[in-house]
Amino acid sequence: MIGVIVYGFARVDPASYSTRITVPFFKNLLPDLALLYIPFAVLFVAFASNAVNLTDGLDGLAIGTTLIAAAAFTVLTYLTTHAVFSRYLDLIFLPRGAELTIFCGAMVGASMGFLWWNCYPAHIFMGDVGSLALGGALGTIAILIKQEVLFFSVGGLFVIEALSVILQVVSFQLRGKRIFRMAPLHHHFELIGWKETQVVVRFWIVAFIFALLRLTTVKLR
Repeated sequence: MIGVIVYGFARVDPASYSTRITVPFFKNLLPDLALLYIPFAVLFVAFASNAVNLTDGLDGLAIGTTLIAAAAFTVLTYLTTHAVFSRYLDLIFLPRGAELTIFCGAMVGASMGFLWWNCYPAHIFMGDVGSLALGGALGTIAILIKQEVLFFSVGGLFVIEALSVILQVVSFQLRGKRIFRMAPLHHHFELIGWKETQVVVRFWIVAFIFALLRLTTVKLR
């Protein structure tokens, strides 16, 4: 439902509306999904929302990785909405999307404030309401700035967590065997002996590497 609403709002503004998909590292590869973009947007927002939700299982894990992803999207949004930078980097220019940079910056600030109290041992908890909303927000930003594919690199840790659950379920259903001791992936590392704080900090490092790698290669086309 949220994906349909996002698509509808984007469609209202012809200047920022496009059914093309930007493919990283390929300058002239801009596949046009046309009407297929509607189900794509719906499934994409649903995946992003649930991927962040699945990451929320340890104190500070989901909000810390969300902070990193939101910071990366703040930079990408600014570049996309800047006429000079977007042209230089071969990004789809979004002329009336400057407010999205402010929104991403606000997500970074809010994530910092929440992490202060959510780090181990947590005094407040996010729950499904927070994680699903944050994931949906990141997915929505990716759609609005036409960087849907980049979500899978900027938010690479979220993707890995979601895939670990999918692979675990598929493997158990087809083979009767589990790939991981427990899914999502962060629980697997807990069961092999990592302390909770070790899992969280190391996953933050992985998330930071994903985001940094994407930002440093945005010009490569």
